[in-house]
Amino acid sequence: MSTVVSMKQLLEAGVHFGHATRRWNPKMAKYIYTARNGIYIIDLKKTAEQIEIAYKALFEIVSNGGKVLFVGTKKQAQEAVKEEAERTGQFYVDQRWLGGTLTNFRTIRRRIRRLKELYEMEEKGTFKLLPKKEVIGLIKEREKLQKFLGGIAEMQKVPEAIFIVDPRKEINAIKEARILGIPVFGIVDTNCDPDDVDYVIPANDDAIRAVKLITYVLGNAIIEAQGGVVEKFEDDEEVDLDEAVPEEVKEEKELPKKVAKPKKAEPIKSYQTPEEPVKEVTKIDKNEKKAKLEALKVVELREIAKEKEITGYSTLRKAELVDAILESE
Repeated sequence: MSTVVSMKQLLEAGVHFGHATRRWNPKMAKYIYTARNGIYIIDLKKTAEQIEIAYKALFEIVSNGGKVLFVGTKKQAQEAVKEEAERTGQFYVDQRWLGGTLTNFRTIRRRIRRLKELYEMEEKGTFKLLPKKEVIGLIKEREKLQKFLGGIAEMQKVPEAIFIVDPRKEINAIKEARILGIPVFGIVDTNCDPDDVDYVIPANDDAIRAVKLITYVLGNAIIEAQGGVVEKFEDDEEVDLDEAVPEEVKEEKELPKKVAKPKKAEPIKSYQTPEEPVKEVTKIDKNEKKAKLEALKVVELREIAKEKEITGYSTLRKAELVDAILESE
């Protein structure tokens, strides 16, 4: 049986790293495999299953002539949504979501017409006939419109589906899609509400590599629906997350069945040294703090970086991770 993404790809991209246990949404419990060092680990088997479901649904929509709007306004998602929209001939929003983009599309179309009008003015030489100060103002207006509307400039009507990265960040886009009955596909991390999305893909929404991989795979569904050829994987082997995560956290598989109030986070065990926990490193001078961080494994440093919400941590090397963590304190 062929699959649209391999478990190895998901693991290598860091798709399985969720948010800190104190910041989770209980509705995501069914997609969580275990907790490690205060971080939830997403079940990649379920992620792969959800990707397959979303892939087939998006394939059907595009096969029937539907268009897709990619939405990702957080830094980790901006490049991915733009690249995939352009690769697949679809549309994207990678800057602030403008209210009414879907529900008041007529008004948005007027602003798009204005954007095209400004480009035509320059092409026809109109700018050369106007005062320099006025031209500067028109260019600034055009740049602003291009920034916010460039990705949907050719969108003639509301899309038949939207793909979003992080429901919490893109809640306004989701609300507008709900009003119009547009299905929502999305990357949903452990701190999000899966009920906001029709096709949930449980995954790390903070790692650029993870976001790019999943966005690329969903883009393949569009390419295939358009008659293109995409890569598939045969008889993909499952990844044993028990082997993929450090040995000392295997005992932490049990998830709380109900959580009325977030529990106080326990000290991060794997970050401890024989002398004292890493949390007390702040009392030591910078050199000793750096030495302790350098003694950790890359995977442990990435977990610290994830906790501190350091952008792009999954692509950093060990020395870069150490420097980034020190700078964040």
